[in-house]
Amino acid sequence: MHGRKIWPVPVQKIMPYEAIEEKRPVALVTSGPAWEAVKCKLNLPIVWRTNVKMAMADYWDSLMENFKGEVIYAVGGGLVVDAAKYIAMKQGLEIVCLPTALSVDAITAWSSAIRVDGCVEYIPTKIVDELLIDFEVIAQAPSFIRAAAICDLLSIATGRWDWKFAEEKGKNTPETKFIPYIDHMAASILEGAIDCAEAAGRGDQEGLKQLLDCIILETQMLNQIGHARPEEGSEHYFAYLAENLVGSGKPHANLVCPGILIIATIQGQDIVPLKRAMRYCNIPLNAILNDFIEEILKQLPKYCTEHGLLYGVAHELKKDDWEKLSFKKILN
Repeated sequence: MHGRKIWPVPVQKIMPYEAIEEKRPVALVTSGPAWEAVKCKLNLPIVWRTNVKMAMADYWDSLMENFKGEVIYAVGGGLVVDAAKYIAMKQGLEIVCLPTALSVDAITAWSSAIRVDGCVEYIPTKIVDELLIDFEVIAQAPSFIRAAAICDLLSIATGRWDWKFAEEKGKNTPETKFIPYIDHMAASILEGAIDCAEAAGRGDQEGLKQLLDCIILETQMLNQIGHARPEEGSEHYFAYLAENLVGSGKPHANLVCPGILIIATIQGQDIVPLKRAMRYCNIPLNAILNDFIEEILKQLPKYCTEHGLLYGVAHELKKDDWEKLSFKKILN
């Protein structure tokens, strides 16, 4: 505990992107579709630009060749923001983030997710210095990513179950010990996410604002305790392994949400409100074929141990746990 840095969340400004005035030379980090969605609204003095395609540190290093600029603008979703935070850390520059959808919680986090040996690792980078939110832009995002960040809130259902399970098994470390009031707080944030799912999914700006508030509250809660146990568990491990089997490039929510529903079923939870929220937010649940799901569950215990993932139900899965499950029924 001594000397541990507690990160803040980014400063947020709700404003139309047309109103941005930037005099500093801009290094733009973006993706093709995200930039197309907002370029007509922005008048930035761009002197350098890169489109991000992968989540690997050496790849991000290679993007910085001939780097120019005095401030970094990240325009897009999770991969873009994670890469921009890495580049900003390396260059010692401020970063301004303009999300084009609420697709993942990376916009509020101080770390960046990279792929190492078939698993996801979080490396410290930095927080976004200014998070600018134009809810009109976000409301117009493609429906399947508009509010897909809800997956990182719905995962509280399975994450907190795992956290308590690990405590009962004596598997939590002193740093990750179960804290009942944090568990209650996480449950309230989950409730807030489920409550706004329908409105956020259809692009209602008040619903999107509530979803953002839940993301911010979740991020600061995790920052305070110094780990992600209340929000990240076996459902994320399922998604990491799924990516190896079905290939990268699928949206984060398309892998995490099936994981939430299958793991929650194995945990004995009621998945009806979770699935309803996913449906409201237009998240496809058919990204992983049934044969792959069985293979993922079979490999998951060994995978979790090999990668040193924090203890959860995934570490103890046996064929009996899923053999009688109808994946089709769970995910349809």
